Amino acid sequence: MRCPFCSEPDTVVKDSRPAEDGASIRRRRQCPSCSARFTTFERVQLRELIVEKTNGDQVPFEREKLKRSLQIALRKRPVNDEQIEKMVTSINRQLESSGEAIIPSGKIGEMVMEALGPVDQVGYVRYASVYKNFRETSDFNAFLDTVRGTDEDEDGDNNEKDNS
Repeated sequence: MRCPFCSEPDTVVKDSRPAEDGASIRRRRQCPSCSARFTTFERVQLRELIVEKTNGDQVPFEREKLKRSLQIALRKRPVNDEQIEKMVTSINRQLESSGEAIIPSGKIGEMVMEALGPVDQVGYVRYASVYKNFRETSDFNAFLDTVRGTDEDEDGDNNEKDNS
C-alpha cells in the first residue's frame, strides 16, 4: 500500500481487525519513510461487476458511486452512515451473488428503491425522482399516488370514509 503522504511504495501494517460492519478488514498502517499513520479498509470482492447503462455503454461497478447516490437521496434525513453502509453492502452482495457479470443499471436502480423504501420515504421519493427521470410536478404526483396506493393496499385501508 502506497503512503498517501509521501508516496512511499511500501508501508507496514501495525494493526488489523474486522471493521464495525463485519464485511471488511480495518488495517492501521505506518510509513517507514515519513512515519505517518493511516487506516485502510479491505473488502472481499467475489467477482468483477460491469454495469450496462441504458445507452449500452458498459462501465465497472463502483461501490462508492452507489453509496454517494444513497447519501444524496438521504441528505438531511434521520438516517445514519451505518444504515447507508448496510444498504450498500446488501446491494453489493446481492449483485455479486446473482451470478451475472453484467448488470443492467435499471436492476441496480430497482434494488436501491427496494432498500430505500422501508428506511426513509422522503429519500425513496428523492431517489425515484432522479432514477425515474421526473420532469414535471405531475410526475411526482403520479409516483406519490402509486406509493400511496401500495401503502393503502398493504394496510388494507382504502381511505374511504363511512358516511352512514
